[in-house]
Amino acid sequence: MKNKKTAKQTNSKPSTQAHIPIAAVKDGVLVLKDSTLRMVLLVSSINFSLKSEDEQNAIISSYVSFLNALDFPLQIVAQSRKLQIQPYLNRLIESERTQTNELLRMQTADYRAFVEELVEIGQIMTKRFYVVVPYDPLSNKKKSWFARVKEVTRPAKSIILKEERFQKRREDIDRRVREVQTGLEGIGLAVVPLDTQALVELYYNTYNPELALSESLAKVEEIRIENT
Repeated sequence: MKNKKTAKQTNSKPSTQAHIPIAAVKDGVLVLKDSTLRMVLLVSSINFSLKSEDEQNAIISSYVSFLNALDFPLQIVAQSRKLQIQPYLNRLIESERTQTNELLRMQTADYRAFVEELVEIGQIMTKRFYVVVPYDPLSNKKKSWFARVKEVTRPAKSIILKEERFQKRREDIDRRVREVQTGLEGIGLAVVPLDTQALVELYYNTYNPELALSESLAKVEEIRIENT
């Protein structure tokens, strides 16, 4: 009897999803549990030190003008991750196996061995830069105690936006994204908004950094989420 009671208490605990602020990912937009929205932009970098003094001053001036023109906050994220080299090595192995020219096969094998040795000597990291654009339609309203409890116990059902309301908010955050994109491109940066698949992969890799190295995430259409 005691074991059944303990098992019941364990099953009633909130899942890991309850501790993640994201309620849903829809049409390239993150819907958070507090009903606010986020869109994430992947942004290229500039090798600032290789620019001339005049170019550096122009970049700084453009960046300052961009920030002063905004009337909403931004989050800038720099993320470093270990380079996923194994898929590339697998392609080299397959190329080596199917190569009919013996000289090219030997060169492919030597190159593969060089890459493997290079990876073993040092940790090769990749760095990516993101800009998170927020939209908060309910910034001046406080939620009740019941609403906060509901978010913890039923995270996947805590936010249900009707399609018309979602599309209206989507238009508002899209305007902000276009403003940010135009400003950053004026500095000389390449900007790409992340779609639904890219967003899911980004947060999967962020919350599961070790697992992501060995187990790739399936396509969004193949992922089944339990709401219970």
